[in-house]
Parts: sequence; structure tokens; C-alpha cells
Amino acid sequence: MLNCCFHFCLNGARLPRALRSSHVNSYSNFSTVRSSADSAMAALNSIRVAAVQMTSVNDLSSNFSTCSRLVKEAASAGAKMICFPESFSFLGPKSEDSLLVAEALDGPIMQKYCSLAREYSIWLSLGGFQEKGHDAHLRNTHVIVDDAGNIRSTYSKIHLFDVDVPGGSTYRESSFTEPGKDIAAVDSPIGRLGLTICYDLRFPEIYQQLRFNHDAQVILVPSAFTPVTGQAHWEILLRARAIETQCYVIASAQAGKHNEKRESYGDTLIIDPWGTVVGRLPDLLSTGITVADIDLSLIDSVRKKMPIAEQRKPFDFWRPASL
Repeated sequence: MLNCCFHFCLNGARLPRALRSSHVNSYSNFSTVRSSADSAMAALNSIRVAAVQMTSVNDLSSNFSTCSRLVKEAASAGAKMICFPESFSFLGPKSEDSLLVAEALDGPIMQKYCSLAREYSIWLSLGGFQEKGHDAHLRNTHVIVDDAGNIRSTYSKIHLFDVDVPGGSTYRESSFTEPGKDIAAVDSPIGRLGLTICYDLRFPEIYQQLRFNHDAQVILVPSAFTPVTGQAHWEILLRARAIETQCYVIASAQAGKHNEKRESYGDTLIIDPWGTVVGRLPDLLSTGITVADIDLSLIDSVRKKMPIAEQRKPFDFWRPASL
């Protein structure tokens, strides 16, 4: 199994970078090092994935050009799926700007991305598309597109970001976005995906549901975290969700200054089910992709040796106590 990832710079150059630790090393404190036969089996069970870091702006064409280039690089690296961050196609200075570009999933914007998937025969995770909603609202929708350009699944963000960031700006996502109501999971070449978006990360219940009720193996967290909250909580929350669910977590991030009013933390990560970071760009704010291999046998191994699925209490166990 390949235990390295690549950073793709703006000029398209590919720079190899060793992972902070391999799957074997990250797990060796709990288990024995794999035998040659185990390693061979792991290679057979590994599927490559790419995660994007980018700085979207209020220009649909410019963002599509960036996404197209990154898709081409991911396909050249052998990735079967590429994961984009929240607001990948558009990010404007004002919240109402998103309403101006919101459209149905069969509209021209999404269809261009579906054509891109078909052209390069690669699955796309399009995290946080401005889907037209009801009553002057939109849906913040995570769209999964297969390698034939077909939409396989969608998830509308349940937890909306209505927060006064300490020392930062005030956000009221609910003023222009209608919340989703349904959890979504779907099979893919890299395993069974659990779909979430950004602020969902702070609500572990949805991740528990995705793992234990929907059999997720890989959880996607496309995001546009603020610099203040990102510095404080981004990595620790993502690693916690991976450890608690024993899933891979792929967190593609918006990065850097989008305009005079909006800035994102960055730090795109791929984390294995033992909580080890196995994919990360060396620069917190650069545009590019990190590539890692999803090892389905590692998921099985972690879950077998730490059998929380059998030992946990069911959701209905936690009934309110009587007074």
C-alpha cells in the first residue's frame, strides 16, 4: 500500500511527501505489525482518494477552472474520487450573493461538474453547492457524482452556522439557508460514504448515526471553517470523529482570503480510523490536493480489535431519567 501523499502546486508540479506516519506505525502501538500477507491484502483493499484545498471566489468560471485542473491532477495520480470543500463553486462577500447563483441540481452549473466527472472517469464529492430552495432560501447541499456523471446522492446541511465567532464576525446561515432533515450515506469506490458539511462537525450524533445506523466507512466533511474556530478546533474535532466512528474522515477545506470580508482556515486533512493524519498539504493555505489510500482492511482490523459496535448502548438506551 502506498503510504505517501502528494501536494499539487498551482503550477501543476507534483511534490512527493512522506506521510506523518504510516498505517502500520499508527496502529503498531495497539496491534502487531502486519505480515507480508497482510500487507499484500491491504494493497488489494486500498483505493486512492484526493482531497482538495482551494480558495473559492465570487466567479463561477474561475472556480470551475480551478476545479477542472485539480480533477485532472487527481485522475493522473490514480484517484478514484476527489473531494471538494464547501462552497466550491461560489463564495461571495455577502450571504445574499449565494441566493443569486442558487439553482436546481439539473441546472447548468452542476451539469458542468457532472460532465467533468464523466470526462475524467472519477467520482466527485461536491461539498456545499448552492441548491435553489423555497421562499427565497437555498439549501447547502453536498452532492456525490459518479464517474459516469450521474448524481448518486445528496445531503442538505442539517446544522446551520448561526454563530458570533469570538473576536471575529457574526454568521447567520439560517437567514438565507433552509436546514436539511435527512441523513445520507451512499456506496462508492472508496467505501460507504457518510455525508456531512462543515458545522455538522460539532454535533457527534450525526456521525454516530452514520456509522452505526448507516454503515459508513468513510465520512466526508467539506468545510469553510473560520480562522478562529479552525485554529482552535478543526483537527481535534476531525480526529475525534474518526476515532469515535472508526471511519476514515476526509475533510476538504476552503483556505485563505476569498474577499475583503471572508477568510477561511484551510488545512485539508485525510484521517484514518485510528485517528492518524494520513493526508495533508504542507501549506495550510495553498491550493492543491492531498492524495492518500483508503485501506478497507484497516477499517475492519480497527473495528475488530476495538469492538465498540458490540459494546455500545443502542440509541434508545439513553431515555430521559424519571424525576
